[in-house]
Amino acid sequence: MTRLIVGTDSTETSEQLVSYLEGVLDESDAVYAVNSLPGGDRTTAEDIADGEAALDVLEDGLADRVEFEREQFVRGNEPIEDLLAAADSHDADEYVIGIRKRSAVGKVVFGSTAQNLLLETELPARTVPLVSD
Repeated sequence: MTRLIVGTDSTETSEQLVSYLEGVLDESDAVYAVNSLPGGDRTTAEDIADGEAALDVLEDGLADRVEFEREQFVRGNEPIEDLLAAADSHDADEYVIGIRKRSAVGKVVFGSTAQNLLLETELPARTVPLVSD
């Protein structure tokens, strides 16, 4: 049994993560899906609905295959903090995250949750390239 923390930020990301996970999950695995929002004035009702929709896509695609739980965090943390906390809480074995191609300037200006996760964790992380339409 492998316990996976799956981070998502949009329905498009979730769709691509489901496509990847369908081919690698075993029925004994567990998926803990996480969506993290900044909270306070920086989070709108639309942001919350979009996060729930992203989690819905993962649940619809995976819940009938494996043990599945979902969490949406709206508590002012950076996504990296919520991903690390979820892994701790669920005694996770590894992460699954989507990665986008960005320029060096884009990484500096906007940060990179994937990069931060890879630097902060000792757990393995599967990275799924996110393809733009």
